[in-house]
Amino acid sequence: MKPVLFCLAVLLIGCQSLSSPESDAKQQVSPGPRPLYLSNALPDGELKQRLQACKTQPFYRHDFSIGHRGAPLMFAEHSKQSYQAAIDMGAGIVECDVAFTADQQLVCRHAQCDLHQTTDILLRPELAAKCTAPFSPAEAASGKTASAQCCTSDITAEEFSGLCAKMDGVNAQAHNVEDYVQGTPGWRTDLYSQCAQPMTHKESVALFKQHGVKMTPELKQPEVTMPFNGQYSQQHYAQQLVDEYKAAGVAPSQVYLQSFNLQDILYWLEHEPEFGRQAVWLDGRYEQPQFDPMQSDSWQPSMAELKASGLNIIAPPLWMLVTEQNGNIVPTPYAIAAKAAGLKIIAWSLERSPPLIQGADWYYKSLPALASNDGVILQLLHVLAQDVGVMGVFSDWPATTTFYANCLLDNVNTP
Repeated sequence: MKPVLFCLAVLLIGCQSLSSPESDAKQQVSPGPRPLYLSNALPDGELKQRLQACKTQPFYRHDFSIGHRGAPLMFAEHSKQSYQAAIDMGAGIVECDVAFTADQQLVCRHAQCDLHQTTDILLRPELAAKCTAPFSPAEAASGKTASAQCCTSDITAEEFSGLCAKMDGVNAQAHNVEDYVQGTPGWRTDLYSQCAQPMTHKESVALFKQHGVKMTPELKQPEVTMPFNGQYSQQHYAQQLVDEYKAAGVAPSQVYLQSFNLQDILYWLEHEPEFGRQAVWLDGRYEQPQFDPMQSDSWQPSMAELKASGLNIIAPPLWMLVTEQNGNIVPTPYAIAAKAAGLKIIAWSLERSPPLIQGADWYYKSLPALASNDGVILQLLHVLAQDVGVMGVFSDWPATTTFYANCLLDNVNTP
């Protein structure tokens, strides 16, 4: 090969193998067959026609589509494979739930103490021995179910990284540990979870930055006494999360910090205002006995008080935003009041439920009569987008939210 041609070939190879976040953000994505499957379940009408008319158009990443733990409907949550699937489906924002290890390193896990049901830690005797509570088999005579508790704080970050992530679930009737970890619900799959790779928070930041997607870490509530080891306080924990974005050179505009703990939000607003101004408060007021999304006097604090505190984005579960009225899905007083107070809204979590032919689960509890088939997923999404006016929706299969956003929302090609 002549020198000039050789150099040209090298340049071309480089162009094919390297992509900047900016170019990656504008590439087409593939929503796959599920959104069309869901649209086929819709009743005949305008929504079905409009969605099915989109099937041949190109699809692009969209910030309305948020990968909840990646794409855990079919991939092991918070694994590299789950995150990559969410990116490939066009999620504009991807979530790493953040917990800390024994050596106070941040890792991606939905709960500090869920390793026994989301990884293979119990199949590794040297690490299983470190678990907070070892495996205990089910006992038919007493009715006792099998149990274990393994926490990120039981092991180091290096040990965590050596685990295999698996689909969330355990077999509560198991008499041995091998059967206990085989607990994937029947409506999910183990097809894509063959020793999936768990991620530290820093690794997730690098992956998301590489692909040009925005990031929404949730600071998980510790399940150990704080300060951990007598020194690591809640404030240290909250600050460490922000510091890792700063160290990676991630702009605050690319990060949506989350927490159920309002004190975490207020900490970020005071100490890291550039990050705090788009922090997301996950609204857990539904745990208050008197709470009712239909009754404004049951909301403590009120929407106005939340806005006055500096909060700009609130994130409730699906059922708090919608209700049934004359056979239709309509916004709740909660949704209307949040918007009136000037709060932006993110909803969670679509595609987390079993097939709706089985009836309404917790996420659909406000739609007991209507949640009867999977077409309702798109009907609900349509109301959230058009009537409630949410800025985004978490989904366990973000292809669905990507498909909808490209079809029926503006500004589909978000960088």
